[in-house]
Amino acid sequence: MREISAGEITAAVARLLQEAAFELPDDVLRALKLARDSEPSPLGRETLERLIENAAIARRENLPLCQDCGMVTVLLEIGQDVHIYGGGLAEAVNAGTRKAYVEAYLRRSVVRQPFTARINTGDNTPAVIHSEIVPGDRLRITVMPKGGGSENMTRLFMLTPAEGREGIIKSVVKAVDEAGSNPCPPVVVGIGIGGSAEYALLLSKKALLRPLGQPSSDPESAALEKELLDKINALGIGPGGFGGRTTALAVHVETFPTHLASLPLAVSLLCHAARHRETVI
Repeated sequence: MREISAGEITAAVARLLQEAAFELPDDVLRALKLARDSEPSPLGRETLERLIENAAIARRENLPLCQDCGMVTVLLEIGQDVHIYGGGLAEAVNAGTRKAYVEAYLRRSVVRQPFTARINTGDNTPAVIHSEIVPGDRLRITVMPKGGGSENMTRLFMLTPAEGREGIIKSVVKAVDEAGSNPCPPVVVGIGIGGSAEYALLLSKKALLRPLGQPSSDPESAALEKELLDKINALGIGPGGFGGRTTALAVHVETFPTHLASLPLAVSLLCHAARHRETVI
């Protein structure tokens, strides 16, 4: 049995969230530069250039990539041989969230009583926590502070099996088209197919974390990703919604077995400030 202190988890979450707020991941920055070089629209190229410049300023000055510093999603892979001491796991994650947002002066956007008073919690807690028990004696922590504009464009479709692949393509393209400029394109499109309704949504969030440019290891899913990316970029929404070929930087598909009567499909969009970080303790 390996012991990990709650304090170590708090420190890791705080560090990861600040890094995510200030530093665009290298794979996303690389994708933006490639898109700029290939974008045929002059306004689209100019928009991408400004996004690249924004990322450089944020990294250099320790400033948020976006004024919407997001609601925090945390994915935990907990080794079955890990014992956490000195406090509860959820409490440690929320303490790290609180520390990051208060100390780094990140915008606090979380409200309690969501359909009535909507009073700000004052420290961006609580985080949304998903945990999974895995073999081993390590703890993997992944943080994703996700802005409201992109989160609001999440879609769940409960398709019939007869709709199949073509139904998936039609639904995903429709979701991105209807989202338009709201999720701040260029976006990363995460797609979860299978499982149950709530698990498809989780899969779509996990899909957003895959390095850009890395296709699915499943040939069918990889082919679907390529076709969807082509169709989405043919919509003409473009960077910032100003028109162009770069509506999405990548499409990532994750699948899971499902019931013979079901075909759950979830679509999650991540804005150009594609913030996430992970570490293993």
